[in-house]
Amino acid sequence: MSKLILLRHGQSVWNQYNFFTGWVDIPLSHKGIDESFRAGEVIKNIPIDVIFVSALIRAQMTAFLAMTRHNGKKTPVLLHKEGQEKNWAEHNADPEMLIPVHAASQLNERMYGVLQGLNKQEMVDKYGAEQVHQWRRSYDVAPPGGESLKMTAERAIPYFHGSVAPFLQSGKNVLISAHGNSLRAIVMFIEGLNQEEVLNLELNTGEPRIYDYEGNVFKRT
Repeated sequence: MSKLILLRHGQSVWNQYNFFTGWVDIPLSHKGIDESFRAGEVIKNIPIDVIFVSALIRAQMTAFLAMTRHNGKKTPVLLHKEGQEKNWAEHNADPEMLIPVHAASQLNERMYGVLQGLNKQEMVDKYGAEQVHQWRRSYDVAPPGGESLKMTAERAIPYFHGSVAPFLQSGKNVLISAHGNSLRAIVMFIEGLNQEEVLNLELNTGEPRIYDYEGNVFKRT
């Protein structure tokens, strides 16, 4: 049996300001940092073999801060796949003392297009509550220049299936630190939710969602 831990990043600065964030690379707020530490306390006794994060700093901060609370003695190491960073990261450390951390844009939040950096309430005042609700909470309607949840699922689910699932199938415990919409897409896949059910799914910032995985079946603990 292996374990899968899904962790929505802690509150970001723009979450705090009620801005649409999307792919803008915004760090955690003070509250988000505290949420990350608390998440670490929840998972501190679960052995973790591999970590996946999005390409955005708020998800990466959350994972690394949470791991500072972990009782294991392994060190998380962000892997660089190319360029000078890969060369600089060469080392002779014992791999058994490390936790590889894979960053992937496929796990990024929904891209919110022209809404990114704008205040959500101001957009309600400008476009109306119904239109903004459709952009935010429908399955297949995207904001101008952005992504729908369906489009997010079309990149997040294949990545999960191709890159994450093999670790689970080999008995490894996996932590994914990502975003509300990319994680909702993954939950839709592993729990078999329909389009209506996934729209009603709420994932709170900094709260781990833990599953046991065995025999190609996920069971939430």
